[in-house]
Amino acid sequence: MAELFGGSLDDARASIRSADVVDVIQSHPSAFDAILLDVDNGPEGLIRKANDALYDPKGLKAIRRALRPGGVIAVWSSGPNPPFSKRLRDAGFAVNEVAIRATAKRRGAHHVIWFATRPEGGR
Repeated sequence: MAELFGGSLDDARASIRSADVVDVIQSHPSAFDAILLDVDNGPEGLIRKANDALYDPKGLKAIRRALRPGGVIAVWSSGPNPPFSKRLRDAGFAVNEVAIRATAKRRGAHHVIWFATRPEGGR
C-alpha cells in the first residue's frame, strides 16, 4: 500500500503496532490524537463478538481516556446506528455523524462515519 500512502509512515509521529487494539487503548492514557476503527461492519462486533468491547460504554470511556484533549475517534459503519451515537455522547464525546456513499460515483449504499471528539480540557 506504499504507493497509496507515500512516505506517511516515515513521519516520526506515526507507528504501527501489531497488537490487540483493546489492549493498546487500555494501556495508553492520553497517548493518541486520533484512533480510527474499521474493524467490523460497524459499532457491533459482527465479525468478532469480542470486538463489542470497543463499542460498549466501558470501551468508549477507555477510548476517551486514550485520546488527548481534542483527540478524535473515527468509526466506519456499513449503516446508521442511532444507539451508538447516543453511547458516544454518553461517554463524553462531541459527535459528528457523516453519511457517505459507498462509491466515488455517488451511488450505492449509504455508509456512516462517526467523528467523535474528546473535548479540550476534558478528563
